Amino acid sequence: MNKINLIALLIVAIISCSFSWQPSTTYVLPVKEFSTFSPVNAPIPVPANHVTGGPLELTWKTLTDVQFKDIYVKELDAYYWKPTFGPSIKALEGKEVFITGYVIPVDFDANFYVVSRYPYANCFFCGGGGPESVVDLRFPAKHPNYKTDDRKTFKGKLKLNGDDVYQMNYILEGAVEYNP
Repeated sequence: MNKINLIALLIVAIISCSFSWQPSTTYVLPVKEFSTFSPVNAPIPVPANHVTGGPLELTWKTLTDVQFKDIYVKELDAYYWKPTFGPSIKALEGKEVFITGYVIPVDFDANFYVVSRYPYANCFFCGGGGPESVVDLRFPAKHPNYKTDDRKTFKGKLKLNGDDVYQMNYILEGAVEYNP
């Protein structure tokens, strides 16, 4: 098993351990319990200082435009939350965006960092937030070693992941530190 698969399995284990119940059948989880789902017809706000062609601000509120369905994955013998992304987040897929949050180094050796809506003590991995409260940072090159809870802004291309249980739901491809 390679290191990336081991990290992904660790993430799935952490997610699974955050919840002690295991339903015997698949059902739709009530959105209000797991996210602050925004209305499906909510407009995508464009910041007043947005420059044409520059990155759009990705807000944590926009990332809550998602619903989760508990799905059993036979090869993992575990349940995971399959996301269905709403229109306001789908509209940003593939676009250059920026987001500000708390850096959490998941694995220094594997260069695996996330930016979180919450500091480490309240982050998704510790049970304080849902999967919509973290974004995987995929750096294109060498970058500084960030410390836990550094509050930073990053820009990159937003990728939505609704199928691969070994990756986060939100991924920032080509992530670089950004000063809006």
